[in-house]
Amino acid sequence: MTTIPRPAVFVRLALLASALCGAQPALSAEPAASAPAAQHVRAHASACTSCHGPSGRAPEGSTIASLAGRQQAELLAQLQAFRSGTRPATVMHQIARGYTDEQLAAIAAWFANVR
Repeated sequence: MTTIPRPAVFVRLALLASALCGAQPALSAEPAASAPAAQHVRAHASACTSCHGPSGRAPEGSTIASLAGRQQAELLAQLQAFRSGTRPATVMHQIARGYTDEQLAAIAAWFANVR
């Protein structure tokens, strides 16, 4: 029996969830990082697309914010506020707690670079 390392399971589940929710299979922005690191960032960012829309572009009229093209510092500050509990949320405070500071910074950079 093959066992999959725990982080790999979460990445695969995130990709599966976003695929089932109608997310596009690939995000268009490529952060300035090595290929393996870029794939991890892409996996983290694709998990966001199930709520925030394909490539971080929420559907018109949605109450959920679009992430694409926003300032990296703004996105990171909001993610950190969700994680610390200083910004009210329904689920984002739980989601943000699942990421390290480096992962949150990478996700913010990813969406800031989506055009």
